[in-house]
Amino acid sequence: MLDLLTCFRWNLHVTAVINWLWGFKPQQSPVNHQEKLRACLGALLGIFVSASLSAWLLGAESLPFLIAPLGASAVLVYAVPASPLAQPWSVLAGNLVSALVGIACLHWIDQIALAAALAVALAIGAMFLLRCLHPPGGAVALTAVLSGSLALQHWPYFLLLVVLNSGLLLLVGLLYNNASKRRYPHQAMGEPNLHKTRDLSPGHRVGFNRADLDAVLKEYNQVLDVARDDLEALFMQTEMQAYKRRFGEITCGDIMSRDVVSVEYGTLLEEAWPLLLKHHIKALPVLDRARRVVGILTRFDFMKHANLEVYQGFEDKLRQFVRRTLRVETEHPEVVGQIMTSKVLTTTVDTHIVQLVPILSEHGIHHVPVLDHERRLVGIVTQTDLIAALYRGRLEEV
Repeated sequence: MLDLLTCFRWNLHVTAVINWLWGFKPQQSPVNHQEKLRACLGALLGIFVSASLSAWLLGAESLPFLIAPLGASAVLVYAVPASPLAQPWSVLAGNLVSALVGIACLHWIDQIALAAALAVALAIGAMFLLRCLHPPGGAVALTAVLSGSLALQHWPYFLLLVVLNSGLLLLVGLLYNNASKRRYPHQAMGEPNLHKTRDLSPGHRVGFNRADLDAVLKEYNQVLDVARDDLEALFMQTEMQAYKRRFGEITCGDIMSRDVVSVEYGTLLEEAWPLLLKHHIKALPVLDRARRVVGILTRFDFMKHANLEVYQGFEDKLRQFVRRTLRVETEHPEVVGQIMTSKVLTTTVDTHIVQLVPILSEHGIHHVPVLDHERRLVGIVTQTDLIAALYRGRLEEV
């Protein structure tokens, strides 16, 4: 009996050790092979250009023209350009202040081990203070200490080398990341408030909001290698994915209006305005001959160009504005194309209705043209259509 109990305890210990070791298993990367290749090519280009131009500009034969920590900086700049640790200020200021700290520790402390430890620790503190936390900065500080007399004798050269290497890597990173459709430097996107009030935007009034996220991050109290706005966007997309699963595959093609009243670029304003009134609608898609959307004409477009913000003589102004002039040359707008809104937010027949929520709520629009796979207009979705679909989906779920 005692042997069986001992074996059982040993099995528990072995299982605990195996589970602990299993935690060392690396997680699978969520990015595809194309993104991995993009990061590798960027690092190749960035290091090659930085090394080549640094060697040419410095013209040094006996002194180094490239610092080893630049390789770690390249990983951040090209593989995770959205990271707060990879932003230009973090790279340039983080590396420079770490170099200064490393040289100072080397100068004032004779014991190398202590100097190295203090250099890395103080560099981290300085980067926190200056809001330029950059992991390779710790390696820059350590490199300065380990370089010994070479760094002390040529410290202006060492600082210039750090700035030059970091600056060239950033310059290539700016060009390469943006050319490969990765926004760099990464900028936090502000929360739109079309009404200029203190209210939260419609998409943040239900569910979590920024204050909730700030409270959780403060309680978590650890540095995250992800931008705050990216983290918020990921949470929002996760919510949308959950809604898709709950509501089923309801697409824009299922709820759109198919008999769409539309106009062309050359349609007269005096013909377009009665269409809005006759059909009790607020917007008319503007199409070319292939039925592709080139703009949208709304009641607001009429009001804006007819100067109807001033209410005095409202009806007379509108009647005069839409009336066609008989003169050959006139600056008075006469056709739809002269007053339409050219930048149009559109969607496709296969788009899930949940993805319409941020489009309609955050941009202050009420109508979204729906396109087929050939980018031709096949319908239109309004806020009313979306509300009705979400309501029906909620009833079916209950």
